Amino acid sequence: MMFTGFRPEAVDFLAELAQNNERTWFTPRMADYERLLKAPMEALVAVLADRFEARGIPLAADPKRSVSRIHRDTRFARDKSPYKTNVYARFPWVETGSDHDASDDGAPGTSAYFSVMPGESYVGGGMWRPERPRLEAFRVTILDDPDRVRAALEDPHFLAAFGPVHSHESLRRVPPGFPPDHPMAELFRFKDVVFGRRLTDDEIHSPDLPDVLADAYAAAVPVFRYLSTLGA
Repeated sequence: MMFTGFRPEAVDFLAELAQNNERTWFTPRMADYERLLKAPMEALVAVLADRFEARGIPLAADPKRSVSRIHRDTRFARDKSPYKTNVYARFPWVETGSDHDASDDGAPGTSAYFSVMPGESYVGGGMWRPERPRLEAFRVTILDDPDRVRAALEDPHFLAAFGPVHSHESLRRVPPGFPPDHPMAELFRFKDVVFGRRLTDDEIHSPDLPDVLADAYAAAVPVFRYLSTLGA
């Protein structure tokens, strides 16, 4: 499969979908969605699979499994809008001895992430919404092996590519049992451990996007490797 970049019309389609998120608008435009977004994303993932193998990056890329569905699961959601307003792909870390628990439905796991969205296209990854034992293991390693944590999270290539890790949501206080005066006390409050950066329109439209993503994920290998072993 060849990837030639996402056309500007692809981002325009998502912007229009955000303003018209209903079946009566989307159904007659399904072919446009598949042509502008679904097929290019699957082609991108196929190329990335080759890049990962060639560069020895243990991320799993599968055009049929990695790409998000456009339909939202609204069964338990207050927002009943039927469609997602971004298209994304997730690539689980599959190195031997790692957690192996990332899945297409957003289950916790160590994985890379790529999203196309108007003004907010994004490359990143991490350990998203981990179960409590894994989050506890993360906090314990900060206490027991801080040098290991720093070696991963403060790797110069990683910081140059993404900047510091962060959390989608943090506790208001350091949890009981962990010292609030620790040099890395902020990390104790994390509810997940993620990283990322915005992508420009030029990067999204470029046929070189697979190399941009592969370079970014290669820089994040120390962080992926560290996070994947927590609780394993």
